[in-house]
Amino acid sequence: MSKRVRVVLVEDDAEIRYLVRRVLSEDPTITFLKAYPNGDAFLRDHTGEGVDVVVMDINMPGSNGIDCVARAKPVDPRVQYIISTVFENPSYIFQALCAGATGYLLKSLSAQELVPAIHGVMEGGSPMSPAIARLVVSSFQGQARASISDQQLTAREREIVDGLAAGLMYKEIADKAGISIGTVRVHIRNIYEKLHVSSRHEAVKKVYPGGGPRST
Repeated sequence: MSKRVRVVLVEDDAEIRYLVRRVLSEDPTITFLKAYPNGDAFLRDHTGEGVDVVVMDINMPGSNGIDCVARAKPVDPRVQYIISTVFENPSYIFQALCAGATGYLLKSLSAQELVPAIHGVMEGGSPMSPAIARLVVSSFQGQARASISDQQLTAREREIVDGLAAGLMYKEIADKAGISIGTVRVHIRNIYEKLHVSSRHEAVKKVYPGGGPRST
């Protein structure tokens, strides 16, 4: 039999904490070490020694789960962190991943489904609930589209698109850029051809999939 995975749970909900602890404690492939009711209690104890995986809630009194991961991960980078939360929020997801989490699971998953996720991170995977995976993919696709558009357009064409995104008329764009309306029309025609679009709305949406110009 392969080595058991040593697991710690950080969860402020007593009922969930009890259920997850019971399921993991009964699994023959896991050694359940300890359950903490909040992140501060976990951080006081954590040295990384003897721990393989930490299942971490986000919304807890005191230090939240993302802060806990960010502070605990450098103590022992070998330890893997799985976020378990009710929040289906892209901002939380990326903050957690940037902090050092390896997986991100919604609490709608059963406690039994945590077991393959725990083994997954130990085998080099990054387990995510299907809804979370879709959010991550959509976000990266949006960033990729924006990056492609950035590379396709010249600085002047980007300036024109910014004007379109701001709702400016061709004359206003021309005045702002110090060029003629005819030149603006030529630039817009070139922009449409490069982006394979046929309208102001489509051009802006393709360049700024997030909904508008990025601040500088």
